[in-house]
Amino acid sequence: MKIVSYNVNGIRAALRKDFLPWLKAVDPDVVCLQETKANKEQLDLSLFESAGYPYHYWFSAQKKGYSGVAILSKKRPDDVVYGTGIDYMDFEGRNITAHFGDVAVMSMYLPSGTNFARLEHKLTYMADFQRFADEFRKRHPNFIVLGDYNICHKAIDIHNPVGLQNVSGFLPVEREWIGNFIKSGFTDSFRHFNQQPDNYTWWSYRANARNNNKGWRLDYGMVSEPLTQKLERSVILSEAKHSDHCPILLELIV
Repeated sequence: MKIVSYNVNGIRAALRKDFLPWLKAVDPDVVCLQETKANKEQLDLSLFESAGYPYHYWFSAQKKGYSGVAILSKKRPDDVVYGTGIDYMDFEGRNITAHFGDVAVMSMYLPSGTNFARLEHKLTYMADFQRFADEFRKRHPNFIVLGDYNICHKAIDIHNPVGLQNVSGFLPVEREWIGNFIKSGFTDSFRHFNQQPDNYTWWSYRANARNNNKGWRLDYGMVSEPLTQKLERSVILSEAKHSDHCPILLELIV
């Protein structure tokens, strides 16, 4: 199974930047999108079908043009679950899960903490999602959570760890949470294969950050422990430039 996860920062904008020809070239089996910023009624869904993804599922925020996640698939999932059942998460369209046999694949868009109120919201989401994941894995031990976590885990995951240590996305409390999330029974699939610095998935549009590779690694493919031994590859596709993020890709044998 080859899975791509991509915060597209607006699917309609990404489509105008030749997202679909790129997707056809990469040819994943499953695609997890975040920050779609669109309702499916605003999209020409036949474009995705023509690109080889006849099965597509969209979970949008109630606020138009905001947040939103989706899953595209070549094969029909056995089941698709919209949201987590936690109302404030689902109001913002942040989680969607597709089941393929005994493997559950979630596209998740964890909130950013752009101000004090949103940071409190983010911390609440993090705590509630950990409890959700703990319970979910009791029923579905083969669980993959891909998406934009809006957190850099370690100093190696951010271009200026000292200067940015008090900025949301690299706060000690956020870093502790993602560390504990991994310890609860997940593998950071990229770091499973690659311990090298300067590997990022998001760059500010300011100060030529991307060309200078002054980035943050915010996007993860977290794989539950029973699937870790089935991982074949996990890479960052930094050449893709349809967004301020770039996609990640993982492959596993299932």
